[in-house]
Amino acid sequence: MLLYTYPENFRAYKALIAAQFSGANLKVAPKFEFGETNKSEEFLKKFPLGKVPALETDDGKYLTESNAIAYYVSNAQLRGSNDFEKAEVMQWMSFANTEIGPASSAWVFPILGIIQFNKNSVDRAKEDIKAFLNTLQVRLVNNTFLVGERISLADIVVFSSLLQLFQHVADPAFRKPYFAVSRWFNTILNQKETQAVVKNFKFCDKEAQFDPKKFQEFQAKHGGQQQAQKKEKKPAEKPAKKEKEVEPPAELDAAEQALLMEPKSKDPFDELPKGTFNFDDFKRVYSNEDEAKSIPYFFEKFDTENYSIWFGEYKYPKELTKVFMSCNLISGMFQRLDKMRKQAFASCILFGEDNNSTISGIWVWRGQDLAFPLSPDWQIDYESYDWKKLDAKSEETKKLVTQYFSWTGTDKEGRKFNQGKIFK
Repeated sequence: MLLYTYPENFRAYKALIAAQFSGANLKVAPKFEFGETNKSEEFLKKFPLGKVPALETDDGKYLTESNAIAYYVSNAQLRGSNDFEKAEVMQWMSFANTEIGPASSAWVFPILGIIQFNKNSVDRAKEDIKAFLNTLQVRLVNNTFLVGERISLADIVVFSSLLQLFQHVADPAFRKPYFAVSRWFNTILNQKETQAVVKNFKFCDKEAQFDPKKFQEFQAKHGGQQQAQKKEKKPAEKPAKKEKEVEPPAELDAAEQALLMEPKSKDPFDELPKGTFNFDDFKRVYSNEDEAKSIPYFFEKFDTENYSIWFGEYKYPKELTKVFMSCNLISGMFQRLDKMRKQAFASCILFGEDNNSTISGIWVWRGQDLAFPLSPDWQIDYESYDWKKLDAKSEETKKLVTQYFSWTGTDKEGRKFNQGKIFK
């Protein structure tokens, strides 16, 4: 079987490592030139999307998408020994794509010069990565591998997805709290099957920084080529210039391209009075000061006429099982509300433990009404919660805000604080 890919593609590593463990006869296609081979007529006949990694089987079948390829070249042991383990393997593979992938890209791609640096995006990515690493830490403290008692495809895919982070930006201080994850990562890394694929890997000693020169060089090389291709294909089209757009390089997957190319829409909050409360200032204070200073600052600056405070509680606590899955529920909602961040802030808490937990949070935004109906993009998750507007001037609200902003106490059923997430 032939695997089409460019060198050191962590997505291709999934299949290459899996093949080493399973014994599948998988070879990298020779003389592959990214941007040329995958744009050729011959390649596009087999793989119309022109994306890599791409697999050509020995009996003339074609497969794309890195997880699907890795699954195909695996054996029964890697896929899971029973139906539940198979489901767990798929679960971790999905998490790698949806949780690690976008966050890793937002943090690492600016370092590699692929996209422009954006501090807010990188800061959010770091928090999302910490949340996922915490989930891994909980799983691996008492388990050698993610699924079962042997290395599975879950380990291989999550390991491959973490490679760029651990190589370029996750320095020793960042990795320190996740000792079980580091132990597991080293275990996978030092398998002979992994070593046959991942060569000369070195852990990051110091977080790499964005280099504007590298970004300019990358854009000059790749962006220029893409713009030339566009002009060659559509010479007669000259659309009115609206906003400067940079087409993401083709090696990004569909989710990442959508993230970067998403057109800017009007902020629904712009129709509401601005008031005097400055979210950026408060978020800066909250991030850099302890709660003894940041919470009083919030109440001192809060504009009760133009902003409101809400309490949201998940309606279906009986459906919450594993803590890490509940945390992913919160993270998913935060990601889908990304455009809301500029004029909103929230502190959400998971109280309790596996099979006995609740999710609730304090939300603050511009305006006096429930914010989610203002935009179709914001309406995916909010109906799963009960919402109550709080009296911003009452002592009861101040106590509740203090509890949620400082991540302390219990819920109304006495469940203890487990962990929290901040939307900012």
